[in-house]
Amino acid sequence: MEITGQQIIAVPVQDVWNALNNPEVLKHCLPGCEKVEQVSPEEFHMVVKAAVGPLRASFKGVLRMTEVNPPNSCVMNFEGQGGAVGFAKGLSNVELTAVPEGTQLSYTAKFQIGGKLAQVGSRLIDSVAKKMADDFFKAFRAQMAPIEAADASTSKALTVTHGAAPVSYTHLTLPTKA
Repeated sequence: MEITGQQIIAVPVQDVWNALNNPEVLKHCLPGCEKVEQVSPEEFHMVVKAAVGPLRASFKGVLRMTEVNPPNSCVMNFEGQGGAVGFAKGLSNVELTAVPEGTQLSYTAKFQIGGKLAQVGSRLIDSVAKKMADDFFKAFRAQMAPIEAADASTSKALTVTHGAAPVSYTHLTLPTKA
């Protein structure tokens, strides 16, 4: 199965790249995500709860970035095991391009599923995958929205050490948990 798309994100390419490599941002944006742990600059371990039709599972998975060309592109290889429900694996090509509005993020994701998931039906799987992608980008754009002066009191600044130097996010707002 394959999904493709483009998103315009109203911040510079480097800020989008930094956020896509930040475990906290990923955790807040991935639907059903319970845990994201960065184990190396190119590898993340994740736990994501997902429901597809009548099937519900907690997927433990790995996301590995290859063909990394910061801050322009990468290939994300992912695989997850959902126990008796089945598995999902695949890859996504991601490209970031500067545009007058900020950054254009283009992606193509190809994935395979197995186990009980494969018995659900491709139309349902396609609609769930598209909804998850839409939900991710809606949350991601909200995270990357420029901080308004009126909202500054509820916003948090975030600096993360990535590699040898700290990386600051000037346009990042993380929600607070109640």
